Amino acid sequence: MLRRFVARVFWTFSRWSLRSEPAPRVPTVLIGAPHTSNWDFVLMLAIAWQLGIPVRWLGKDALFRGWRGPVMRRLGGIPVDRADAARVVGEVVERVRSGEVFGLVVTPDGTRGTNTYWKSGFYRIARETGMPVTLGYVDRTTMTTGLGPTIELTGDVGADMDRIRAFYADKAGLRPHLRTEPRLRSETNDAATP
Repeated sequence: MLRRFVARVFWTFSRWSLRSEPAPRVPTVLIGAPHTSNWDFVLMLAIAWQLGIPVRWLGKDALFRGWRGPVMRRLGGIPVDRADAARVVGEVVERVRSGEVFGLVVTPDGTRGTNTYWKSGFYRIARETGMPVTLGYVDRTTMTTGLGPTIELTGDVGADMDRIRAFYADKAGLRPHLRTEPRLRSETNDAATP
């Protein structure tokens, strides 16, 4: 109740507009992209709280040190040890299989910098859990943010990523010069193999 009230106040006074397809009513992987600013976190919480989506999100373990740890966990954070980032996929799969229901917010383009590829964890988590993927976005050119379509991944990485690229083609992020094209390293590797 309090979260929805805070979100309503935020959207009332914000320069940003919330445009969203209906919120998913099943566990889902929520992509947050383009991720180009720390303000993306505020927008993500405002979207989730307004739409009533219980969220979990992955964050570097440094965010969970000291007094911030309890706050970040209360906001849905799951710490990721970058030295063993692959382990988090197994942990999330186990949470879903144990019956925990949530929207898992993942920023596959990394940490607000220009990267060559998206990280593939969101894809592996979605495929291993059977969760669909909801395409969340931030677009400074239109000052809009929200949720796009929810899609089922097929296992054909190239075709799935083509659908994702098509959606994000006109989304600039908060800092457009830091935007990363939605492409997984495995797509390049697959294309290089005869």
